[in-house]
Amino acid sequence: MKVIFGFAFAIVGIVACSSSNESVDPTTTTNTTTLPTAFKAFNSSLNAYVDGDYVVIKSTATPDHKSPYFGSSNANYEAYNGTNSKFAINPNRISTQNYTFRIPITPAKASSPQATPLGPIGVSLNGVPFYNQYAGPNTPLTNEINSFDQYNGHPDPSGTYHYHVEPLYLTKTKGTGALLGFLLDGYPVYGPVENGKKVTNSDLDAYHGHSHATAEYPNGIYHYHITAEDPYISGSGFYGKPGTVTK
Repeated sequence: MKVIFGFAFAIVGIVACSSSNESVDPTTTTNTTTLPTAFKAFNSSLNAYVDGDYVVIKSTATPDHKSPYFGSSNANYEAYNGTNSKFAINPNRISTQNYTFRIPITPAKASSPQATPLGPIGVSLNGVPFYNQYAGPNTPLTNEINSFDQYNGHPDPSGTYHYHVEPLYLTKTKGTGALLGFLLDGYPVYGPVENGKKVTNSDLDAYHGHSHATAEYPNGIYHYHITAEDPYISGSGFYGKPGTVTK
């Protein structure tokens, strides 16, 4: 899989719901040195801080769970023990990265939405990047899915471990309706269950999200949901204007 950097997350405690797909600003100010509450959900091992209008997340992209992709000599190695009978490990192995994600504190709907690129389109709470629904330019994940480990991740040729689909370690430890991370445009990503119901693509818009209140955003916000069907995390691009990711 090629990594290309360019343009650039099922809900806990639903408080209210509306039919609008317009987001409500999650904060009333920017330029604050206080890390917004939702961003405090990131693993404490990550460096997260405010820089002007952005939350900066620095990550090594190393998962906080075991994987066969660490290699048998690594203490975090774990042989594949998932349910995919077609699993075939790819030739890549996890290596430490140096990512800096700059995510808008106050996201806004883009006037001209941008397509998501190959490579990181956001970051999960454990620092592992989210990738989009493609294995390559307009190439579906049909075959590549068979290389996903028991936690639904795998490394690309650069050694960057990432998730294209539901990060099973996170939904197991935090809950299927929990906040799982953010896309580069500043909008949160939630798991595949909302208010006790499994979310399907028909519940979401073209960008794979919708708007209403969540536990972290009681005044309401646009947010993405991970689903079991393609496009899994993000649909026809970023709903908002993306920040940046550098390595």
